[in-house]
Amino acid sequence: MTFLNLSMATLVGAVGFWLIWGGTVSPIIMVGWALILGLFLWFMTKSITELWAWTTLLLGLESFGWPLALMSQLRDQAGSLPESDMGTILSAVVLGLFSSVFWISFSYGLFKRARRLDSALSVEQAATVPIPGTNKKKNCF
Repeated sequence: MTFLNLSMATLVGAVGFWLIWGGTVSPIIMVGWALILGLFLWFMTKSITELWAWTTLLLGLESFGWPLALMSQLRDQAGSLPESDMGTILSAVVLGLFSSVFWISFSYGLFKRARRLDSALSVEQAATVPIPGTNKKKNCF
């Protein structure tokens, strides 16, 4: 189940990266990004909740970077932008900032949940692990 979630999270991150650049990225760069992302998620996460927390954080950062990438692409095309490109930039900024706030907030909630589950699990493990020397009877004279 973890491998399936890791594969899906890597796919989500790779598609987000592809969407930032408008499909102009070469396939070699996409495969490299997907491998780096997959390895990062594999080594940084201990649970499925943390996996999706990192993925949604990355998606929020990608959503924030999308208007910036679009602006740099349009600026490189011409010296002055026509009104239609200005409308495209405005739409990208509004949608990009809205979606980045959503995904980063969602990621925050997942990280908070993962931390709470980890602390509850460690308290439960500490309660079930016997401490050596506590079962000995003390001689009270």
